[in-house]
Amino acid sequence: MLPTASSEQVSAPKRGIPRLLAATRYSWAGLKAVFVSEEAFRLEVYCFLFMAPLGLYLGEDSVEKVLLLGSIALLLIVELLNTAIEAVINRIGTEFHELSKLAKDIGSACVLIAIGLVIFTWSMILLL
Repeated sequence: MLPTASSEQVSAPKRGIPRLLAATRYSWAGLKAVFVSEEAFRLEVYCFLFMAPLGLYLGEDSVEKVLLLGSIALLLIVELLNTAIEAVINRIGTEFHELSKLAKDIGSACVLIAIGLVIFTWSMILLL
């Protein structure tokens, strides 16, 4: 490790299991922060908690079960990414900028498409 300009020593980056544990803590912190601050994410989590057992019960085979649960899990992932985009935009500044609006609108469109995928997937599997 190279010495730094200050008198403090910088610790070596974590590796192996300590790195995995630290990454897991950061992930849980992110999930908690989004759950607390984003009503849309909370509603989608509640839908997942209700629909996941239903999907496992109603899916006739492994592929259907994966598609039913996977579509909702994908929605949660897209919502997390959308929230991350919004956080970055808000960090940059609060003044209006057309590119900031465009980025937020595109993130919202991604969530809308993911919701459409959930509806389409569940409809195709359960109604046809």
